[in-house]
Amino acid sequence: MAPKVTCLVDCRCTLAESPVWDDRAGVLWWVDILGKMLYRLAMPSGALDLWPMPQPVTALGLCESDRLVLALADGVYLFDPDTEELVLLARPEPDRPTNRLNDGKVGPDGAFWIGSMDDRPDRQPVAALYRITADGSVEQKVDGLTVSNGLAWTADGHTLFHSDSRGPWIDRYTFDPDTGALSARTRIATLDDQTGRPDGGTFDAEGFYWSAGVTAGRLNRFAADGRLVQHISLRVPRPTMPCFGGPGLKTLFVTSMRDGLEPARLAAAPLSGSILAIDIGIAGFPAFRFKD
Repeated sequence: MAPKVTCLVDCRCTLAESPVWDDRAGVLWWVDILGKMLYRLAMPSGALDLWPMPQPVTALGLCESDRLVLALADGVYLFDPDTEELVLLARPEPDRPTNRLNDGKVGPDGAFWIGSMDDRPDRQPVAALYRITADGSVEQKVDGLTVSNGLAWTADGHTLFHSDSRGPWIDRYTFDPDTGALSARTRIATLDDQTGRPDGGTFDAEGFYWSAGVTAGRLNRFAADGRLVQHISLRVPRPTMPCFGGPGLKTLFVTSMRDGLEPARLAAAPLSGSILAIDIGIAGFPAFRFKD
């Protein structure tokens, strides 16, 4: 039987992204990139909090200090939800004004990994992937990207998946969780619009990678060698990223977008931009935290 897909929050964001489950607090975080908004949903109470941001906010991660590490369009910041203090940590691309930051996550090395994208309509391979540590140091890890996306690590921290939505491909790396070193880059999948260009991704505890097929209205589950072993059709045409959370970490939360959908498609899928929940019956694992 197909898993049950429900609407968790009918928020209808312009471009919802970067869901992260905080297992300590029992809350789900996400952002609306173009709406310049940070969201927090408490569960099971359903209390929803919002923080407006001064510019597009593209990704987030949890910190050891219970702050957040946020990627805004021009840089990486530390944010305290209690005081609303927003402090610049690093600007990875001061010399690339046509780019903006995009998909990002905290890795098992305790660093924040953030990719960029060409923000012009005619996108070019001028973006990159960076590793940022708590002292603000920036290290470029991969160059020549168009839309960096899909960052996710296995539970043991030794494998990284990374995608380019305009490739459209998914690469696998061997990862050193002590140093953040990458090696053995391998192209494991090249996709198309029908299967779903790879947007955000996450790993389950069994070592399978879940990718939001942003052009196909579905989630794709890949084995470590790139085999597509399962897909789940969704109630929105443009899902953007999944994450595991909830009781036992057995719920897949999925963000989605409205941006770019013509009126007829929005009328047929009014929940576009909302947060979906899938009772998947497969466990994830807690998000890694930034060593701040």
